[in-house]
Amino acid sequence: MRIIIAGGHGKIALRLERRLKSRAVGIVRNPDHVADVEATGAQAVVCDLERADLEEVRRIVEGADAVVFAAGAGPGSGAARKDTVDRAASVLLADAAERAGVGRFLQISSMGAGKPPAGGDEVWAAYIRAKTEAEDDLRRRDLDWTILRPGRLTDEPGTGLVKLAPEVPPGSVPRDDVAAVIAALLTGSGTVGQTLELVSGDTPISELVAPE
Repeated sequence: MRIIIAGGHGKIALRLERRLKSRAVGIVRNPDHVADVEATGAQAVVCDLERADLEEVRRIVEGADAVVFAAGAGPGSGAARKDTVDRAASVLLADAAERAGVGRFLQISSMGAGKPPAGGDEVWAAYIRAKTEAEDDLRRRDLDWTILRPGRLTDEPGTGLVKLAPEVPPGSVPRDDVAAVIAALLTGSGTVGQTLELVSGDTPISELVAPE
């Protein structure tokens, strides 16, 4: 398999790349991040998804078996970049996947998406709106999509035990386990067309996401 990962230098993406190794291609904006991606065993390609055009991204994803959208504007970014990265970059990547004939698309979203933003924080509200609109865009497409909504992300070691369902109680989840779930989701088509929430739990990932 050849898996394209947008946001290839992100904390989840690097963990996923360590699992996929040479099967993964991480898209990074900053050339200084290429070495970190390659250290996982994955390949790296430099492309700024906030500035790239459709043809450039299509060339990157052409021939891939699946695409993972793991990009995000990140902490410290303002409301404007929540839209240009968390929404618009996902839309661009989905456009490119359709144009290149890559059917499988896995989008990392967030718990809270799909609902009115809670609280008065302007940037958080912009983030939730961006994730919601990116999800809505993906659902309208003729792609084999899966949307994954992790809970609060931590850097604790993964346990391999999670709750994964269309709706789960609020909670946290190690990034290690998010990467493990994504790797498992990529092995089969049983979750195509599903939006799944993810937090730590007591069920082994292998029981929840069986390879086909």
